[in-house]
Amino acid sequence: MLRRMLNKENGESGFTLIEAVVALALVTIVLAAVGSLVATNVRGTRNLEQHLVLIETARSIASNLPRGGEPLPDTLAGELLRHRWQMRITPFAGSVPVVPEARFMPQLVELRVRSPSGAVLSLETIRLREGGVR
Repeated sequence: MLRRMLNKENGESGFTLIEAVVALALVTIVLAAVGSLVATNVRGTRNLEQHLVLIETARSIASNLPRGGEPLPDTLAGELLRHRWQMRITPFAGSVPVVPEARFMPQLVELRVRSPSGAVLSLETIRLREGGVR
């Protein structure tokens, strides 16, 4: 007990160099783990934002199609908000039988949107066109 008191009085109490290095290593490991988590979260957020912009661009293009079954050219293409897009319209060749006297005929609409970063979104839908198959 006398020895401990002497050490405290002489200013020799505190952390050893090994203890300080171990503590510093633990802090470094924790900070690296937190940094990795933040970087992963930022990448995920950026990918989600890019996907949302692709979807909204495709929705904007599709919503500007003529309504009421008006005829469209077989191929449409353009650029919107630096996103290149292409639309192809073909007669629907699915399991629906062709009825010549039918008022509406189904068409397959394929829309492909490419973002400036290279990500691609492809959509397919069916559109009813008034009149016969073209």
